[in-house]
Amino acid sequence: MGAASRAMWAGLVLAALLLAQSPAAAALPRFAEAPEYRNGERCPAPVARAGVCDPGLVHIAMTLDAHYLRGSMAAIYSLLKHASCPESLFFHFLAAEGGGAPAVADLRAAVAASFPSLRFEIYPFRADAVAGLISASVRAALEAPLNYARNHLADLLPRCVPRAIYLDSDVLAVDDVRRLWETRLPAAAVVAAPEYCHANFSRYFTEAFWNDPVLGARVFAGRRRAPCYFNTGVMVIDLRRWRDGNYRQRIEWWMEMQKEKRIYELGSLPPFLLVFAGEIEAVDHRWNQHGLGGDNVFGSCRPLHNGPVSLMHWSGKGKPWDRLDAGKPCPLDHTWKSYDLYIGENDSSASGQSRSALSSSAALPAGVFSW
Repeated sequence: MGAASRAMWAGLVLAALLLAQSPAAAALPRFAEAPEYRNGERCPAPVARAGVCDPGLVHIAMTLDAHYLRGSMAAIYSLLKHASCPESLFFHFLAAEGGGAPAVADLRAAVAASFPSLRFEIYPFRADAVAGLISASVRAALEAPLNYARNHLADLLPRCVPRAIYLDSDVLAVDDVRRLWETRLPAAAVVAAPEYCHANFSRYFTEAFWNDPVLGARVFAGRRRAPCYFNTGVMVIDLRRWRDGNYRQRIEWWMEMQKEKRIYELGSLPPFLLVFAGEIEAVDHRWNQHGLGGDNVFGSCRPLHNGPVSLMHWSGKGKPWDRLDAGKPCPLDHTWKSYDLYIGENDSSASGQSRSALSSSAALPAGVFSW
């Protein structure tokens, strides 16, 4: 494909993506105010005037958009509720800019209304930063430019922030996130995440990739360990090492390769695997009980994996808020519902029902929190 053809294709993709986002310009849904949580006596005292650079903070990065905002609000609430030092959490939100996306000021007002004491910042992210690099995926939602914003974290967050926990919007914490924050990253590692070495790693890439004489297994030769699948919805990222190693550019190199050769099918995950598989620091599986949204086609119900649970993740097509609204929830969606702050568009009577749900604890099988 020539340069002119690639430029034309990128322009068409960007136009289509912006048009697809246009409904998001409507008014944002309404959310209840969450209970307020305070630090305990053993929490680190804030450093005067340090702000976001306070070394005692736990930095969490997420995206904000219209459809997933309901999930994001539930995730924030769950993280605060289970944190030992909730006032030490600092949230960094990446939000789409332009193309009919909600205004940053509106998103800021929505978050502040539900969490008046929350420490957070919102960083605008323009679709044209990645539109020319995005390839068609098995599910249209995976093609949204905001899915690729995580690649830009080190460029957007303040340089004084040493690391960040990146979380998808369809997660629910049921444990103290500081435990994940304190994950040790050895000098050779940039990213820490749960690994799933029982998964069929080869299926994340096409036959053309594995049969190519200069790609395939050669790409992963010489890495710290054998390459394994990991889910990019829960990661601890060393931002300084990321910048020093130019990892955004490394990921984008593979995205450019995808334009020349169809080497994968699944959105933003495969480029991450190509760069980091076999190189990440493994984290206990309890921190990403993923796949609760089913597969990328049917979104069918799935149970928790065996073992303890610290974070639940509705990766896949089925999102709990959509299934609840459709009257077809999966069993675990009721756990998510107990953190749902949504009170509708104009129905003020729903507020009392939502608030009563906030006082109830999420029900999970006995023993899932054991260490």
